[in-house]
This record gives sequence, C-alpha cells and structure tokens, in this order.
Amino acid sequence: MQTDVMFAGFGGQGIMLIGQMLAYAGMAEGKNVLWFPSYGPEMRGGTAYCTVVVSDRAIGSPIIDRPQTIAVLNRPSLDKFHTRVHADGLLIINTSLIDATTDRTDIAVLDVPANQIALDCGTGKAANMAVLGAYAGRTKAVKLDSLEELVRYQFKSKPQFIDVNLKVLHRGWELGERAN
Repeated sequence: MQTDVMFAGFGGQGIMLIGQMLAYAGMAEGKNVLWFPSYGPEMRGGTAYCTVVVSDRAIGSPIIDRPQTIAVLNRPSLDKFHTRVHADGLLIINTSLIDATTDRTDIAVLDVPANQIALDCGTGKAANMAVLGAYAGRTKAVKLDSLEELVRYQFKSKPQFIDVNLKVLHRGWELGERAN
C-alpha cells in the first residue's frame, strides 16, 4: 500500500516538522518513504509545503502532482491546493484558521480545529500535531506508537513539551479515526 500527503501552510506552523515525522515513522516501520519539502521566498510567514510518501514498495517518483491527501493549515494554502487533491481523495482543513471549504464533491473533507485542539490541551504551538494525528488516524499510514516515539525523540531536549504534544497528537488521531 502507498499513501501520499501534502502538508501546506505558512512558515512557522511546523509543516516541515510533521512531514519529517511522518517520514521517520514510516522508516521506523520498515517502509519506503519520501519527504519532499518546498519553501516560499520567506522562511517564517511565507508559503511552506511538503509532500510525504509512505509505501511498502519502491517509490517511483518524488513528484506527486495529485496527492491522495492534502492537509491545509491556512487559507492561502486551501485556495492554492484544494484543486490538486486526487479524485476520491481527502482534504484536511484546519478550521481554526480557515473559515471556508471546497466546493468539490469528489473528495472527502475532514475538518480539524487544530489550533483549538492545541489550546484545549494547554498550548498554542502544537496545531501541527493535531493535523498529523488526524491524518494518521484517518489513513493509518503509520502507527500511533511510531509517532509517539518520534514526539518523545523530537522534544527530548525540551521535555516540558513532550506530554502536551502527545496529548494534541492523540486528540487529532481520535478525530481522524472517528471520521472513518
């Protein structure tokens, strides 16, 4: 099985981090992975997106024109990318920052109030973890315990952030899982 996703938002939202974490989780599970980042001209505040492929077979190309899933964390990303979701694919929308949706009827939409989930868990800086959790919970591209290990590793030098990021990840996973 092969899954692919594009995470998109603005610099500073942790787009690249969750893409890398998904790729590392796939690697930890013995899968073939690809992480393909793209940045706008500005690092913080500019457009940032990455494509991640997780597969149990060889990956033919690093370029995915029509991803199975696109997760957008801000409105400009929704406007720019929603038309690129593969037919019968999934569009994940951070409804905390985006007050719009798509008019497409050939895709599923998963609304994730990512910033609100993070705030409810005690931080305003982990909305990306809610989106990662929702994606993985919905698609089962990787296992929850693989992501948990990566959160612990990623924040080992800042242990005060481990529990809150795990909590946000779990809330996102549950939301994605319930949407199946």
